[in-house]
Amino acid sequence: MNNFLKNRKSVRDFKDKKIRDETLKKIKDYCAQLEEKNIQGGFQFILFENGERMYKSLEGIGGYAGVMIKSPHYIALNIKDNREESIIYGAYFMEKLITKLTDLNIGSCWIGLKGVDEDTKKELFQISEGSVDYLLAIGYPVPKNPFVGDSTSSRIGVEDIVFKDEIGKSINLDELESRGLDDLFYYIRFSPSSHNKQPWRFILKDDRVILLLAYSPDEKPNLADAGIIMYYFENLAKAIGIDNKWKLLNNPDYDDGKMKYKYIGEFGI
Repeated sequence: MNNFLKNRKSVRDFKDKKIRDETLKKIKDYCAQLEEKNIQGGFQFILFENGERMYKSLEGIGGYAGVMIKSPHYIALNIKDNREESIIYGAYFMEKLITKLTDLNIGSCWIGLKGVDEDTKKELFQISEGSVDYLLAIGYPVPKNPFVGDSTSSRIGVEDIVFKDEIGKSINLDELESRGLDDLFYYIRFSPSSHNKQPWRFILKDDRVILLLAYSPDEKPNLADAGIIMYYFENLAKAIGIDNKWKLLNNPDYDDGKMKYKYIGEFGI
């Protein structure tokens, strides 16, 4: 999991080649399994095999600043009830799906659709309920040029995302090491986030870790980022012998005068 996170790359260039039928069936079956694991049923995955139609319909309006990723297939994340919990766990299980796709040697890339109007999305995705704010482009990656280095994203330090008892109160890194949590927080920084904002903040308090999302007063917190970080945190914790699950919180947001922080959940350690 450490290596997966450090080397996890979104694929933006796909071969003009459809995924083999037997592999597509495995993907469909796995999507169904993930939906069943979420007993609340607040989201669904929809596989679109005709990637050309999807690309032409969203070109210029989907993706970051209208830059749409072209791929042979797409998987839509449909949030059926617009509850925060459904958005969080929809993203959680989407990232779990990406891990499975990587095992199948299939590349993927998150695509945001929040700039696309609802009528266009309902007509395109043919859904009677819910809303699709994210797509996953999937396919066989175009081989990389071995003479061109990978671009890297800077990562904020552990001391900037982990605090003791409350936001803003520094934690001694020796304490993380003595509790066996130093590697977990080192590698969790490599988790993906929308526009690489890295909004996650952790409070270490007694026998639990509290997760918050930092956001500026003129924006809303991106709950998909919460689901993604929860998935990787659980797996990294499991790798060091802490087999637990996040419990969602409903605390009021915290405001330090510069940034706001939304409470997401707590994790027993």
